[in-house]
Amino acid sequence: MSTFDNPFDPDRKLRAGCVCGQHRSAAEHEQATALHCEPVASEEKRYEGVVASALMRAMFPQDVARRAFLKSVGASTALAALSQFFPIKTATEVFAQAGAPEKKDLKVGFIPITCATPIIMAAPMGFYAKHGLNVEVVKTAGWAVIRDKTINKEYDAAHMLAPMPIAISLGLGANAIPFTVPAIENINGQGIVLASKHKDKRDPKDWKGLKFAIPFDYSMHNYLLRYYLAEHGLDPDTDVQLRSVPPPEMVANLRADNIDGFLAPDNICQRAIYDGVGFMHLLSKEIWDGHPCCSFAASREFITTAPNSFAALTRAIVDATAFASKAENRKQIAEAIAPANYINAPVTVLEQVLTGTYADGLGGVKTDPKRVDFDPFPWQSFAVWMLTQMKRWGQIKGDVDYKAVAEQVYLATDTKKLMTEMGATPPASAYKSFAVMGKNFDPAKPEDYLASFKIRKAS
Repeated sequence: MSTFDNPFDPDRKLRAGCVCGQHRSAAEHEQATALHCEPVASEEKRYEGVVASALMRAMFPQDVARRAFLKSVGASTALAALSQFFPIKTATEVFAQAGAPEKKDLKVGFIPITCATPIIMAAPMGFYAKHGLNVEVVKTAGWAVIRDKTINKEYDAAHMLAPMPIAISLGLGANAIPFTVPAIENINGQGIVLASKHKDKRDPKDWKGLKFAIPFDYSMHNYLLRYYLAEHGLDPDTDVQLRSVPPPEMVANLRADNIDGFLAPDNICQRAIYDGVGFMHLLSKEIWDGHPCCSFAASREFITTAPNSFAALTRAIVDATAFASKAENRKQIAEAIAPANYINAPVTVLEQVLTGTYADGLGGVKTDPKRVDFDPFPWQSFAVWMLTQMKRWGQIKGDVDYKAVAEQVYLATDTKKLMTEMGATPPASAYKSFAVMGKNFDPAKPEDYLASFKIRKAS
């Protein structure tokens, strides 16, 4: 029985139902809703159902006994009888007070890229409202601005590049402030685009002297591009030029011949192709299939001072991410996030990114349904890998306690509990091995991995 099921319905089982509590099964939930379930009639009724459900579970742990009781006396009489022995109304008020968001009006900053899809779509598609929040998602100019506004508490939480909360927590580029990642926003979803004039330079060995844009120093884009260049024998610090450019400005810089290419979010890649100024060299999943890119991030202080608001916000993000992970929802999402106050891009561009059927800028049309995907689980092994690259390229000096940092910033334990409560099935472990360009990464041996690279910044 779902926590939010009607506990006085004799035809419902005690331990079945859907995650929203309004359907008898997960199958019925899927069939009944094309988008997501609406909240029950009122928060008061919702919390009353929680309390009553708990009471019915305690009194009737077996379905047969509960059904017999309810069929003999009826739901109204059952509720009245239970109320004589247990203060349901008082308990409901206490529970509602304990679980209610401390702050319902929240601001969440985002950069207008498809990596932020769950954060953005959760506003127009009602996921924040579903979880009792009034969230204003605020389009922001660049990653440094996102960082500063979140640190200064102008934003309650934010869309951040997956390595940024690690860097902020370690005091890299700013004062050390404990930040967390309760959810990953997207996996894959990036690409290397070259200017159209470089169609004859498909071998990276021919890229010496070229200028490439990345969104930010503490980004997967930086680490993946450096990794790709180094595996082809180029030193990213001496053989090419890397420049930090806000994603919305990359296409204009490519058109103006200020850069020769970039590793950027897929909507930026596809816009360059749509505008006829670049072509897709490769998708980032060809470097590392399943890599994280962006995250939903919040300060430790926000979690401490507003734990219920944080939990509701995380539930909304996880809920939206689950919806975004389904291919049949992608066109609907593209329409929702296309307007000027969100990504400000043609729906056609966003559909090509989200559906994975896209023009490559070389005269072909390719199909890859996993070009971008969405999985909220914050694998701590992702954080360990990022730390190895931060150290590899000189962003971190000295020894690193990889496991401690990963577990302080990437909240796998908390997210696992939340996902379970929502009816999802999180991974059993927060660590997994994976391969980047065919090279296996064991999160238990980060120093061995780091020592295996021939090209790295001299310490």
